[in-house]
Amino acid sequence: MLHRSGLGIGALGLADLLSDRRSVAAENRPVARSLSPQAPHYLPRAKRVIHFFLNGGPSHVDTFDHKPALARFAGRTVSDNPATERKTGAALPSPFRFRRYGESGIEVSDLFSRTAQHMDDIAVIRSMYAEVPNHEPSLMLMNCGDSVQTRPSFGAWTLYGLGTENQNLPGFVAMCPGGLPIKDTENWQAGFLPGSLQGTYVDTQHKELSRLIENIEHPQVSTIDQRRQMDLLARWNARHLETRPDNRLEARIQSYELAFRMQQDAAEAFDLSREPKHVQEQYGEGVHGRQTLIARRLLERGVRFVQLWHGAGQPWDNHSNIKEEHQKLANQIDQPIAALLSDLKQRGMLEDTLVLFGGEFGRTPTVELAGDGKPINGRDHNHWGFSVWLAGGGIKGGTVYGATDEIGFKAAENPTSVHDLHATMLHAMGLNHEDLTYRYAGRDFRLTDVHGKVIQDILA
Repeated sequence: MLHRSGLGIGALGLADLLSDRRSVAAENRPVARSLSPQAPHYLPRAKRVIHFFLNGGPSHVDTFDHKPALARFAGRTVSDNPATERKTGAALPSPFRFRRYGESGIEVSDLFSRTAQHMDDIAVIRSMYAEVPNHEPSLMLMNCGDSVQTRPSFGAWTLYGLGTENQNLPGFVAMCPGGLPIKDTENWQAGFLPGSLQGTYVDTQHKELSRLIENIEHPQVSTIDQRRQMDLLARWNARHLETRPDNRLEARIQSYELAFRMQQDAAEAFDLSREPKHVQEQYGEGVHGRQTLIARRLLERGVRFVQLWHGAGQPWDNHSNIKEEHQKLANQIDQPIAALLSDLKQRGMLEDTLVLFGGEFGRTPTVELAGDGKPINGRDHNHWGFSVWLAGGGIKGGTVYGATDEIGFKAAENPTSVHDLHATMLHAMGLNHEDLTYRYAGRDFRLTDVHGKVIQDILA
């Protein structure tokens, strides 16, 4: 106000009075990083990431961690079990058959028999562990690297480090049919990073572009008039930035421009009618086949990070009737995942696309008990030990890393934290997790906080 009133002396005096405050503000508002491609720390093996996130916690002992001992201990209480959130009883053998696949002979249950055809391209980590047996903190840990404080998501960190190759599409897309509760959308947010790095949410329960992405089409204004409006708005915002540097405004400017450019490119990228019929059939019918095929189209168009959520409305949180519920859920995604791996390999994209599959934790090898103490044929949350798998860019296929104990309760061999997983994935993308930092509130933050080591044994 003083500056625009022409009272230069007053403006200088005010600047002097606020000098300390302005220095703090400058420290807490680093210059917004461009979304254009950034140089990695070293030569990467992977250029892009696709993350299949199984919301609710799939059972590792019913999918990728075969435990024959459960059959021997069936109906018997196993001693020295770690604490669980709910009361559990005797050992519960898996109701699914396990078979060996590929030259590597890795055992996988019939739940993922199609995905299992690709085991020679997959590295299974069987010794993951989380921090608590609760969904929301473990969701945040797996997606944002912290189970307590709201932090930038993995996708946002990847975009911060590498930028994106297509300026007309979002660099980070989160597809989640029907969406998540508001409190859970922090799993694809940017936190204290520039807002332009947050994930663009796509509701894949819809087929029409206008319902897939909110406000993608303007109902009244023509494209030419929109461009004129955007140019005028950009001039006003640029004038504002000259005197009030603020990365939040820079992020908003970028989001406006991206939204305008998306009106053309998004229509083409999300239009599955452009795919041959045999490709559509390969991915299968239903929302998850559709969103997986969309994900491949986005990846080949330069999108850096795509996250595919499964189990938003009907989670993998099967405390009862695990045989029926896990079978139903696996039937929805086994074919699309297998189709994607085949498709990427055929197109020569698997070698530089990093694929991650898993949930926020596993499930107990013991049966959950109802309030009356009777078994209900399900499994409780288990953060002590669980499995995820990786494939593609920089990953040594046909590999098993780590192990849980005899019945699958706790990580016993090469325990692997979520920070280790994140450090390894960043490494595959040419980023040193210790050097990928962002100064906020007087501290240099990173995705892995002060933890994490690269798992060299699963790298090609």
